[in-house]
Amino acid sequence: MCGSLCWAGASRFGYALNGAVFRNDTEQCSALSTPSGRRARVSTPSQSSGEVPVRSKRADAVRNQQTLLAAAAAVFVTSGVDAPIREIAAKAGVGMGTIYRHFPTRADLVVAVYRHQVEACAEAGPALLAGTDSPFAALRQWVGLFVDFLVTKHGLANALQSDSSGFEALHTYFLDRLVPVCTRLLDAAVEAGEIRPCTQAYELMRGIGNLCVGRDSDPRYDPRRLVELLLQGLRRPDVDAGKR
Repeated sequence: MCGSLCWAGASRFGYALNGAVFRNDTEQCSALSTPSGRRARVSTPSQSSGEVPVRSKRADAVRNQQTLLAAAAAVFVTSGVDAPIREIAAKAGVGMGTIYRHFPTRADLVVAVYRHQVEACAEAGPALLAGTDSPFAALRQWVGLFVDFLVTKHGLANALQSDSSGFEALHTYFLDRLVPVCTRLLDAAVEAGEIRPCTQAYELMRGIGNLCVGRDSDPRYDPRRLVELLLQGLRRPDVDAGKR
């Protein structure tokens, strides 16, 4: 490791060997003195080792982990947070050992999926506002993502079991990231004259969360219809009348 670190530092900042100084990676170190007096050509790491740069390896690892988390999130939506690991592995196209290597316990996996979905919801809000015909349509699509995410959130407490402080920290993170996004969507819909004013983001999210309770334990119950009724209740009467 020391050799590779020394090489990286030298190639970036310049180094001196036998009196020859090289300033960057574009210089091929073509002249180094040997005991015989002959010139020896020294290749850069990319030429000689054929190794993938560390940064590229890290980027690949992040992409692979994100793919795994997206697959786990999709399985959680359809099968709950207690879904078999083999189902998640099949969805992600990896072996079960890969999942256990990244996430030794189910709690580790659930927490990682939770954070992954929080970030996905947070990033989706502005994107939907920018790419959807109306703010209310953006709000409706975002709420659909939020409902999917709540499956993981409701299973989080069981996954963490006695770690109440860990659950509270994640809940605070959830509110800090998503309440401002929901507020922005609501404000945009109000400004467009599509919904009534004065609906608070926390109230709406809490109401949707309550409607989703029991979804895992009762396959006959799909909260989406009731969530849609809730959203329609936000609409201004004159907007609905104009559609008739």
